[in-house]
Amino acid sequence: MTKRLILLPVLLFLVVCAYGQDVHYNYDQGANFASYKTYRWVELDSAAPDQLIDQAIKRAIDEQLAQKGLTKVEKGADLYVGYRAVVREEKAVDLWSSGGSGWFGGWGPHWGGFDTAHGQTSTIPVGTLLVDLYDRERKQLVWRGDATKSLNLNKDPEKNYKALQKAMSKLFKNYPPHPGK
Repeated sequence: MTKRLILLPVLLFLVVCAYGQDVHYNYDQGANFASYKTYRWVELDSAAPDQLIDQAIKRAIDEQLAQKGLTKVEKGADLYVGYRAVVREEKAVDLWSSGGSGWFGGWGPHWGGFDTAHGQTSTIPVGTLLVDLYDRERKQLVWRGDATKSLNLNKDPEKNYKALQKAMSKLFKNYPPHPGK
């Protein structure tokens, strides 16, 4: 029983780490974000190789920028927006124990047997999406955000899009930045 109480928080921590989205952003503190009203898409290296995924990423970012009061235009934009998508593989390790009985709920000296530790490794795809906002007139990067999450490639497209929307919502939560907070 004690072992289960100790393992439960560890397992919850691992689940949150494995499936939570990790987001970061940085910005030019000298940029006047209040002056940006329009944006236009530009192509960057390492964009999504699949046209359907490209459309989904742009649609999710468009939704966030529209909520922030920015309007997409074809010419004369205040900001240029581009993204990069990177998928890499990471090793995942699953550990569990079996057997054992004795004092301290399986921890410490055993009179009835020993715990046996088992492990399994697997490879999981991890995707990172970098979003860049450039000031057109200054020709300078003014905001960059990234979102990283383990990917479940077996999900249906609608579930994948909902996960993408959630990640973009979390990423743009603090846009425009408020210096001094």
